[in-house]
Amino acid sequence: MTTTSPPIAIIGAGVLGLCAAFELSRRGHAVRVIDPGGANASSVAAGMIAPAMEAAIDQATPEQAALFRAGRDLWPAFAHAAGISLNARPAEWRGPQAGELAERMAALGFAARRDGDTLVTDEDLQVEPEQALAALRAALGAAVVNGEVLRLETTPSAWRLRLDGMTLEAAAVVLATGAGPAIPGAPPEALRLGELIQPIKGQIGRLRSRPIAHVVRGPGAYVAPMGRGAVVGATMEPGRRDLDADPASAQRLVEAAGRVLGRPLDPAEVAWGAGVRGASPDGLPLAGAVPDADGLFLALAPRRNGWLLGPLVAGVVADAIEGQASEHAAALDPGRF
Repeated sequence: MTTTSPPIAIIGAGVLGLCAAFELSRRGHAVRVIDPGGANASSVAAGMIAPAMEAAIDQATPEQAALFRAGRDLWPAFAHAAGISLNARPAEWRGPQAGELAERMAALGFAARRDGDTLVTDEDLQVEPEQALAALRAALGAAVVNGEVLRLETTPSAWRLRLDGMTLEAAAVVLATGAGPAIPGAPPEALRLGELIQPIKGQIGRLRSRPIAHVVRGPGAYVAPMGRGAVVGATMEPGRRDLDADPASAQRLVEAAGRVLGRPLDPAEVAWGAGVRGASPDGLPLAGAVPDADGLFLALAPRRNGWLLGPLVAGVVADAIEGQASEHAAALDPGRF
């Protein structure tokens, strides 16, 4: 008589949860993704895989820049395996800070070219979040189920997840719940780490037209191609969890985007939405084992770099579950706090 081992349960179906599930699945693990539904910050995004621009704008350390670059470098193979369309387009900065950003990029080892107040790099990539999320879900198939985890319980062998109308036994659990509330029954150390995560509301607009062919950034806004249109973004409002579009923020973004493009945008052409991301105290994700909680792992808090770091976080989590050493584990170890 043969027995089937319980699957690894991933709670959350945003970019980090789905990437972790896909990585574990392609390594041969049985997985089950619990999708609570509702708003998903991963879909309210521009899908930027932008190590050069993000490192320069955020004044990243050389170590952080190397992590961002490593995240980018994993994307081509990961996207091919998952059926995700990966766009290699220039990324452009327009504005008086071009010289300063060019110096930072060069110091961090990123290639860029400058012409006055314009800076262009070919180091950055982009995905379209809706297509990428759909591709990951399709690749995982029936492993993705809708439901809300009402309680976590430990068992002699591993974990038990109580859902509305269903109980799931799991060999291990990955919490990929974003900035969401704590799950009842989570161990104290997981609750403590969850309390460190700061929610950040991000407002983004969708344009029906496509005024640019590649990502263009500038002071106060960016405009990025998306499908047949484009997106305008984005605010970062720490401490906010509401998803209401704010007219004043929308007006500031439209005006800033118009300056970036060199022509005004019609506010009536923009449809607004918002998502809530999580950020750790140092801005890097929490990825790996929860201390003092056997079989419990985190894939949380990537700030605004969820798409950039999705495959890297997935690899770190999968390595931790398999008991392997991972190159980037120390930088993302939840136990660093």
